[in-house]
Amino acid sequence: MLLKTLSEAFGPTGFEDEVRNVIRGELEGRVDEMKTDVLGNLIAVKGAAKPGPKVMLDAHMDEVGLMVVQICDGGADAGLLKFRSLGGIDPRVLVSKPVFIGPDRIPGVIGAKPVHLQAPEERQKPIPMEKLYIDIGAKDAADAKSVVKPGDAAVFATRYAEFGERAAKGKSFDDRVGCALLVEAMRSEVPYPLYGAFTVQEEIGLRGARAAAYQIQPDIAIALEGTVCFDVVGAPSHGQSTVLGKGPALTVQDAQTIADRRFAEFMWETAKRHGIPVQWRRVKGGSNDFGAIHRVGKGVVGGSISVPVRYIHAPTQVVSLDDVENAQRLLQAVLKEIAEGSFTL
Repeated sequence: MLLKTLSEAFGPTGFEDEVRNVIRGELEGRVDEMKTDVLGNLIAVKGAAKPGPKVMLDAHMDEVGLMVVQICDGGADAGLLKFRSLGGIDPRVLVSKPVFIGPDRIPGVIGAKPVHLQAPEERQKPIPMEKLYIDIGAKDAADAKSVVKPGDAAVFATRYAEFGERAAKGKSFDDRVGCALLVEAMRSEVPYPLYGAFTVQEEIGLRGARAAAYQIQPDIAIALEGTVCFDVVGAPSHGQSTVLGKGPALTVQDAQTIADRRFAEFMWETAKRHGIPVQWRRVKGGSNDFGAIHRVGKGVVGGSISVPVRYIHAPTQVVSLDDVENAQRLLQAVLKEIAEGSFTL
């Protein structure tokens, strides 16, 4: 299953090579052209010479992760690894989590001072990231340095699995779920130029998307994204950003974008016409690649289709497979209706 393969692939921000290789293998022979730009974006093209609006679909390949910044070489902590985050990670979710370091997947465990050795005041607040470390079982610094070096990246060692009622758990659904949707969409046949941008470094500032959009200069763009889902016990109804199983989400406003009203309503009405469940994303915080794309050149019309992800940016995330399927249905319906002229620039 493609979502499983993408979820388990190693691809923290700035280290997206393995994910890119998976996607390239999936699209080989199914698109007219593929190229990798200077930043590492993979851009796939179909029908570049066709008439009609130039449509760009986007999904970012990177996931939140960690970077090794020091190998401790003296005292009791010799051989332990100090690290910092790549992207936004809540330090409260890190203690005792297993990780893989580098593409060779060196196993490690995130450690901290045991609770029974902590002072009372330390127990009242999360352990800051600078007091955590990765333990790879090294006997000393030399042993650690034989397999790891500063600058190496790490990801959570989480395996994909399906469970419950049409749910899946795994790492990096933000945004490997979008990558899976985009791979499938690039197999479509449409009567206009279609560009698929698999971008890098979204988690540290939408960097790859800006460069990709500058190259493509699209007329219409849609970002495919895993988005925050807070629908658990204790969440007031007005604070439930999205609800798992209620369909893909469309955005009115986030930290980088105020939605193009015509296009947002076009996507909403398209969902309704095709009997696809859909919901509005009901928080302002966070963003996605469309926040960078829509400001390129003379400005770009479009929006985003988001799959709700519970526990986003955590070691284990949860999605509804029905939401993933319905996001794919919505995207295909939108592409079809653009072809039929239901939305005009």
